[in-house]
Amino acid sequence: MSYLRRRSSLILLLLLLLFGLGVVGYVLIEGWSWGEAAYMTAITLTTVGFGEVRALSGAGRLFTVLLILLGVASLALGINVFAEYLLAPERASQLWRRRQMRVIDKMQDHVIICGSGRVGQSAATSLAEVGHPFVLIEHDPGGARQVMDRGWTVLEGDATRDEVLLRAGVARASGLLVCTGYDADNLLIVLSARTLNPKLFIVARSVDAENEAKMRRVGADKVISPYRAGGRQMANMVLRPQVAEFMEVVTLGNDLALWLEQVKIRPESPLAGQTVVESDVRRRTGAILVALLRGEPERTLALSDTTRFEAGDGLIAVGTREQLAALEGLVKGR
Repeated sequence: MSYLRRRSSLILLLLLLLFGLGVVGYVLIEGWSWGEAAYMTAITLTTVGFGEVRALSGAGRLFTVLLILLGVASLALGINVFAEYLLAPERASQLWRRRQMRVIDKMQDHVIICGSGRVGQSAATSLAEVGHPFVLIEHDPGGARQVMDRGWTVLEGDATRDEVLLRAGVARASGLLVCTGYDADNLLIVLSARTLNPKLFIVARSVDAENEAKMRRVGADKVISPYRAGGRQMANMVLRPQVAEFMEVVTLGNDLALWLEQVKIRPESPLAGQTVVESDVRRRTGAILVALLRGEPERTLALSDTTRFEAGDGLIAVGTREQLAALEGLVKGR
């Protein structure tokens, strides 16, 4: 900004000098009053095309031509300075970063994805499909630009640094996905994020299975090994192909009717204190309850007719978008 301010100041000074020159010139050459000279100078420099104050002498016409040329040159110089500022790569990059930060500053309950590799981009694609707000943190400028070209919100920086996580809105975020390809970086990111937001739900990637326990100790709620998860999915495809395909449909499909969702019962919900039979969730919402999540650490429990819901319980349900939206309204007491 100091560059633009310096150049703008010089152009403004040049225009003031031209204006002063024009006023003095018309007073001396044509013998006009100061008001008439100022008016003639203004319409000449701005090239608005208004008529002359009075008929000009030959010397006055030559002076007017010179003033017009100087005014046009000054205008061209000003346009060039602003164009250079806006179009220079580093200036364009600054403007892009500011736009991204304005978007990030407005986010609430969003998900932060650290790393825009294959795992990070796959997670971002899933979040984008359901319309959940997220921001990707990418250290490499080329990778950040590639992510931005897909229309996603990205913050260029090192996610292991506290200030970068804070700029990504970690204090306001609901979840963090740590997807870099280096366990050392992932451990440091998890530790920093847990310190900055103790309530944050953190899912971390572990390249080496030996580091999974370390991830949990420093604050990760869930640890995923892509290789192990991929192998388990392939085995399920062979042993239980229909079940595996159904689970993929309800968790990853974006153009299908059924979805698998997790919701939490709030204290103001009418479900709190009711049994499964008393709540009659199936009739009221159309969604099918699959499992109950309870306790700290969270345990997955099977549901029976006599299971009584408590505030803070998590429910896993299957249904359409509309059915799950109705269930979400019910657990929130709306």
